Amino acid sequence: MTSQQEAVRDRNNQILKAQKRAIFKKTNGTFPEKNDRNWEIFAQSNKSFGDNPTLINNQHVKKTKSPTNKAQPFSSINWDKVNWLYTNDEIITLKVIGFNRGGVLVEGEHIYGFVPASHLVQLCINATKHERERIFCNYLDQDVALKVIEFDPNKNRIVFSERAALAGAGKRKHLLNKLKEGDIVTGFVTNITDFGVFVDLGGLEGLIHVSELSWGRVHHPSTIFDIGDEVETMVVNVYEDQARVALSCKRLKKNPWDNLADQIDSSKIFNATVTKIVKYGVFARLEIGIEGLIHISTIDFPANCSCIEDFLSKGQTVKVFVISVDSQKRRLGLKLEGN
Repeated sequence: MTSQQEAVRDRNNQILKAQKRAIFKKTNGTFPEKNDRNWEIFAQSNKSFGDNPTLINNQHVKKTKSPTNKAQPFSSINWDKVNWLYTNDEIITLKVIGFNRGGVLVEGEHIYGFVPASHLVQLCINATKHERERIFCNYLDQDVALKVIEFDPNKNRIVFSERAALAGAGKRKHLLNKLKEGDIVTGFVTNITDFGVFVDLGGLEGLIHVSELSWGRVHHPSTIFDIGDEVETMVVNVYEDQARVALSCKRLKKNPWDNLADQIDSSKIFNATVTKIVKYGVFARLEIGIEGLIHISTIDFPANCSCIEDFLSKGQTVKVFVISVDSQKRRLGLKLEGN
């Protein structure tokens, strides 16, 4: 057998192994009942592992066993142990038995759970699909030190973090006891959602709600941060009973809307960055962090341009005048220079 044939064989074995073992629901970390048909859905159903997609609803679905050699009912999960691990911020070592696009599935004695991709140490921030698959494959059958960061017995849900375990046992409890409102802390962005940005503070994850990202309009948190960014934030609230911390970026700066009308010179030209193009105009953010609207009625279209996208694009820097300020409603009217 040639080296190329051996490589293909090894690759196919890896894929087959992943297919047989990554069979948990796409609702990450949620375990179905033993007789749930979702146990029969291979990880390949999300087309992550090859060219032969397995379908759902009895269409080309191959029957499999649960992810343990001795299919144990999920009622056998030791929830007292899970609660103890979470409450005491302890570390547990579990074996990786499968993966999908969202992360890896782990199990131990009477404990099963999910580790989101953003909480895996080896996963590169901007990894491609194939790189992610390779890294996930490398995790298979490996013993990984983890912390419980979320669990819900009613939903059979246990979520673990490898990154949190790096901080050591008890670090989360230490931070929850130490942090107080008004503290300035630095962390790294681990996840970005529609409602905000999650930040790893070194063993404890905090949330910057979308409303706390900026004094200006935020169309989506991903326009402000990328996963892996280092960010300085202010502690707004500490919820010890929920092991959660509310953070804010905007409170590190003075509210630019205060006395803005007195500070703005309508004859002055400002640099602004286009953040969004809509049918009624263009939103652009000034360097002070406030976003305003360039209404379409104030825009003179260049020759041969029939729509705004023909001559403006998101991220483009433009020069504008401020034509109106409403601090109470936090509205700013802008006009392009030369229009």
